[in-house]
Amino acid sequence: MKTLVVGATGNHAHFVVPELKQRGATVRALVRDESKIDAAKQQGADETAIGDLSDPASLHAAANGVDGVFHINPAFAPNEADLGMAMVKAAKASGVRKFVFSGVYHPSISKLSNHAAKRPVEEAIYESGMEFTVLQPAMFMQTFAASWQAVIKQGRLSLPYNKLAKACYVDYRDVAEVAAMALTGDELSYGTFELCAPGMINRVELAALISEILKRPIEAGEPSFDEWVQAAHIPEGATRESFRMMYEDYDQYGFSGGNAIVLRTLLGREPRSLQQYVQELANSKAAS
Repeated sequence: MKTLVVGATGNHAHFVVPELKQRGATVRALVRDESKIDAAKQQGADETAIGDLSDPASLHAAANGVDGVFHINPAFAPNEADLGMAMVKAAKASGVRKFVFSGVYHPSISKLSNHAAKRPVEEAIYESGMEFTVLQPAMFMQTFAASWQAVIKQGRLSLPYNKLAKACYVDYRDVAEVAAMALTGDELSYGTFELCAPGMINRVELAALISEILKRPIEAGEPSFDEWVQAAHIPEGATRESFRMMYEDYDQYGFSGGNAIVLRTLLGREPRSLQQYVQELANSKAAS
């Protein structure tokens, strides 16, 4: 089984590569340029293909000769839907048999661009004639890694929406495991699956959890969007506005979910919990 992995050097999809290797697959990593080749090989990729989601010819060449494609969209890209549909089209034209898409929990929330952009890609997959598996993961626990040092330094976990709004999460390593299962077997073929760890948690509860693990007080911060976006160094433009709309929605509605029955069933075990992830994060940062 030879699989093309989109995002093989990214913050999340890189977890798919070792899961595929454990199942005997040959992995071809799609990379933007030669500077990413070594990183892809370090993740375990056997081959690399240089390509760009905005260049259909490069995608066609990258997908040539592979049995399956794992695809994850570049979230918040202004043309995210077009980029995803281009990969589907290239895979079909190249004779790819299996296509696994890592989308988003609740893609029907059309007012959020990072959700709405996934729906046309799902539709293209369903109409492609390829054997498909669509994964719809909740918020990635791994997003906390980028802000962990700020949490430690400031003693505060800050996001620009109501700190009492509840959200649900998933460890992307669990998503990667399901993706590899789908690509190397047939049991998950033609399925669309919501993937989430059990339960929901608000930022006050999460700060309390971090405090317990670190044995020091961490508080839940609630900065304004302008304060947060400046600290995050997100420039003006479509991406910033997409974040604004997302956090305004979270402020009012949170990010509901937390039913883990699908993920638990697929994995044959309990999904990794947020507590486990935070503990691992604390341990890894303390050791580094």
